[in-house]
Amino acid sequence: MRSTVPVLAALLTAGLLMPASASADPAGTPINANECNDAFCTPGITPGVELGAPCGNTTYYVFGVDTRNNWGRLIFCGSPRRYEPRYFRSPPMVGIKNLDGDCTGYENSVAQAPDGMFLSCVATGGRTRWVQGDA
Repeated sequence: MRSTVPVLAALLTAGLLMPASASADPAGTPINANECNDAFCTPGITPGVELGAPCGNTTYYVFGVDTRNNWGRLIFCGSPRRYEPRYFRSPPMVGIKNLDGDCTGYENSVAQAPDGMFLSCVATGGRTRWVQGDA
C-alpha cells in the first residue's frame, strides 16, 4: 500500500501539469490560445450604448454593451429594412472569425472579422459559412 501512494501522487502531479485537451469549440477543432472565441476578447466593442438608441455603422465594429442597470448586455448596430440604424440585442457572439470561413456549429451566431467587419453564420448553397452581417 505504501508504494502505491508515491506512484499515485506522481500520476496526479503529471496529470495536473499536462495541458487540457478538451475543446468547447462546436466546430470540433482545438481552440488555439491566440484565437478569440467570445465577446470578451473582441476589440472595438463600444461600452455604454443603449438598446434601441440610434447608431451609425452597420458594417464595421457594430457591437456595443448596454451597461444601464448593470446589465452588460451585448448589442449590435443594425438597420431593419428602410429604417435608420439602431442598437438591437445581439445573437450569440463567438469572437473573431474569417469572412467566408466555415461556421459549422455556430449557426445563428455572429462574429467580427479581423478587420472589424460584422459577420453572421449562414447556411447557404450546401455549406455553412461566415458572411457579411449587414448584407
